[in-house]
Amino acid sequence: MKKRRVIPVVLLKNGSLVQSVQFSSYLNLGNPVWAVKRLSEWASDELIYLDITTDNDYDTGREDLGHVKRRTFLEIIADVSKVTFMPITVGGRIRSLDDIRQRLSLGADKISINTVAFDDPAFIARAAGRFGSQCIVVSIDYKDVNGVKRVMVEGGRRDTGMHPVDWARQVEARGAGEILLNSVDRDGMKCGYDIETIAAVCASVKIPVIAQGGVGCWEHFEEALRSTAVDAVAAANVFQHTDQSVYYAKQHLYEAQHNVRAPSLISL
Repeated sequence: MKKRRVIPVVLLKNGSLVQSVQFSSYLNLGNPVWAVKRLSEWASDELIYLDITTDNDYDTGREDLGHVKRRTFLEIIADVSKVTFMPITVGGRIRSLDDIRQRLSLGADKISINTVAFDDPAFIARAAGRFGSQCIVVSIDYKDVNGVKRVMVEGGRRDTGMHPVDWARQVEARGAGEILLNSVDRDGMKCGYDIETIAAVCASVKIPVIAQGGVGCWEHFEEALRSTAVDAVAAANVFQHTDQSVYYAKQHLYEAQHNVRAPSLISL
């Protein structure tokens, strides 16, 4: 039986790793490459690396700590690929097939698209046709708008008016290989996943769904695995403040007899 995955999400803003709260408040957590090295050593199943920078200002800085200055996202991705052996999904500011090609050539295994997929749905099919569906992940951000779940794009700022279940079906039909489903309302709130919406999206498509948004403890992962058909559970903030956090998360799930890989540590 296929193992269900535990996936840390790394958010990059202007060259630094950040913690996000509802897509509107960001706390700087430091160097984006060192964090990935730790996550790899803790035997993460995969990594999702998302650039949420809204301008072209990148600076990894801190030469006093030995950090090499990088001025572009592509330079940072090249550094990241050198310190990990886990599969990496890279997203953020992708607008063309050449953007995808560049990221794959630098070591990404999959790419994640969001706004461009909604604004030009045919782009999903073009990307899948060129690079294969297996490496095209469509990220679906959504929030509650007057009691109705609505897909949001442009970093959660624009309401598309579409329900995530309807968009998930279209995404699958156009050739996406996977969906990253993220609740804006629960982002950084530590209140647990939106189980109802996750279950509805999983039931509406056959491609894998990755759940994100709201994790504050290992039991939240367990709830999603127990209550939905989600293929993977993902989180960002919860993995950043505890040493060996991925190891402990997998240990909790493994001992609870969920179908996940056994926890392990890797020396790089």
